[in-house]
Order: sequence, then C-alpha cells, then structure tokens
Amino acid sequence: MLVLGAGLQGSACAYDLLQNPDVSEVRLADLHIDHLPEFLGKYSRDRLIPTPLDVRNTEGVLALMRECDAVMSAIPYYFNFELAQHAANAGVHFADLGGNTEIVFKQKTLDATAKEKGITIIPDCGLAPGMVNILAEHVINQLDTVDTLRIYVGGLPQNPEPPLNYQIVYSLEGVLDYYTTLSWVLRDGNRTEVKALSEREPVHFAGDVGELEAFHTAGGLSTMAFRYEGKIPTMEYKTLRYPGHAQIMEAIRELGLLDLNPVDVKGIKVVPRDLVVAAMGPRLTKPKGKDLVALRVSGEGTKAGVAKKIGWEMVDYYDEERGISAMERSTGYSLSITGQLQARGEIGKSGVFTPDECMPPEIYIGELAKRGVMLREVQ
Repeated sequence: MLVLGAGLQGSACAYDLLQNPDVSEVRLADLHIDHLPEFLGKYSRDRLIPTPLDVRNTEGVLALMRECDAVMSAIPYYFNFELAQHAANAGVHFADLGGNTEIVFKQKTLDATAKEKGITIIPDCGLAPGMVNILAEHVINQLDTVDTLRIYVGGLPQNPEPPLNYQIVYSLEGVLDYYTTLSWVLRDGNRTEVKALSEREPVHFAGDVGELEAFHTAGGLSTMAFRYEGKIPTMEYKTLRYPGHAQIMEAIRELGLLDLNPVDVKGIKVVPRDLVVAAMGPRLTKPKGKDLVALRVSGEGTKAGVAKKIGWEMVDYYDEERGISAMERSTGYSLSITGQLQARGEIGKSGVFTPDECMPPEIYIGELAKRGVMLREVQ
C-alpha cells in the first residue's frame, strides 16, 4: 500500500494499514520523512518503508504507484486531480481526503479511464467529506421520502482555551479556507450558496461535550448537493465549535485578515492570511492537547407513509494509549478503510465515485467499530 503524505492523517492511515497482517508493506512517502510520530516507531524497520518523494515528480510518483495495490493520498487537496490522473495511468486504486468539490468534479472526468483499467478512484474519503456523506446516504436510503438532511461535525479540544477555544487538529490553511469559501446547501430543493460562519445555531451533545455552536462551512456535502438537487428540499452541512468561536473568526475575516491579496506593509508585500497562519498557528498548536470529534447526521421524512426521523451520532476521543488524536482516528482511519476495501475488491465496481456513491455502509460502520470508532444510530 502507498500512502502519500506523512503528516497527521497520512501517518494515522499508515498506522491503521499496518494493523492488518494481510498488508505486507506500507510505503509512506513525503518530502520529509525524518520525523514520524512515535506510534509508527516500531514498524519502521519491518513493514513500514518511509520513502522520500516530491509529488510534483511525475515519474517518481508513477514508479511508486506501479508497485502497489492501492494509493491513499493525504497530500493537500490541490494536488489531488493530478495524483488521480497518475493513478489512472498506472492502473491502481486511488483514494484521497479531498475537501474541494471543484476538484472532485475534475476527478470525475477520469471515470472512463478508471473503468477501462478496472480500478476505483474515490475522492473525499476523510471525516467530512467522507464519513458523514456515507452516513447521510445511509439515512437517505433508510427513508422512503426525505424532507431534511442535516450534518454537523467538528474536531475540538477536550480542554478549550480562550479566546478561540480551538486547537489545530489538521491544516490551519484548510480551516481558514473553509471559513472563507461559500458553501453549497439545498433550500426548497434548489442549490444555494451561503456564507461561511453564518446561520449559527446551538447543538447539544450529552455527557461532557455539552452545548456547541454550528455554522456553515464549505466542502462537507461534497457532490451531494448536486446529486440531490430537486429531490430533497433541505440539505446542509455545518461545522461544530465551542460557542463564540464563529463570531471571533467572522470579525477576523471581515477585517480582511484572511484575504489572499497582498497588502503593502511598510514597503513589503504581505498576504494577510499568510501572516495569520504564521502568527496564530503556533498559538493554536497544542502538542499535548487532547481532542475529540463530535458528529451528528440527521434525516427527517417518511417510512411506509409514517413520519420518521433517523440519525447517526458519534463522539470519539484522543487515544491515550497510542497517542493518536480523535481527528486522526476519524479521518486517517477512514482513508485506510477505503484503500483496504478497494484493494480487496469490496467496492464492487470500477470508475470514479464519491464515498456516498460506492461505500457499503454496513461494512464501513463495522470496520470503524473494529477500531473503536463507534457510530450510534439514533431515532
């Protein structure tokens, strides 16, 4: 198996692959492979092969792809189309963490090549998009008619610290991208774009999580807003944070501090968002911080002519024993599960599909449960 990207999610994906004795070798490829996390340490002399690679090196990427059964990409989303192209050319299964719907539609143009090669290309295979879309599709298929579908998910510190009550659990650049990009939703069955951080609402979870706030961010619905336009009246995805976070981030955004156009600072051109990442990143990085992931997918409609509500819920916590974050478990493990199902031929068809279009939900939920990531059905 080939994992591209040795960051948080790629390392977690590699760890999960190594738990399967049928996986004989995992190549973990990145520009920098000299600082792998401790939970990978005992494998690096055996089945784990850290491999230097620049994903912009086409020949190097193709050479590695041709040696494996499946490729899992935890590289930033803007490389995903080219990497999927390389996988199609190499004739090898490919999955990525996605997050950018425009790129997913570009990957869809590779469908004929994937079918010809007998492979699957599955973008958007993390937590959101990814896990939540599989659950959303499962909910839709459990109802005869669907009136509303709502998705809520967030990665949060177990011990929040003001002012933002947040810690970095994946790329800060990615977070800020979600906070500044318009989000697709369905309203009266029509695709509509709404502003990120808008329409805040309280969402309560039992136990020590308590009350959170939900607000719109981009990417979580992936292509579902397009697939179900005109079929489901209301569909939306919202991110979860502790109360007050969105108001602060909205103020930062409206002041221009998340802009990508350079401004003149005493004769030097500076990109405001680059400054924010450089200044905020170290303050939001908590090496010893323990996180949690809260998730809820809820659908309302009818079943056999009777009004019915179906949902799935999860609260997952930092793995104390292994030092693996809840976000890594939810995202990296999800990517690993996808790659393993592809390699075993359990997807059952060739082509380019998002997870909601091809992933068997019962198998997927069962695989997560084997890893202690427990999804609970709620009525």
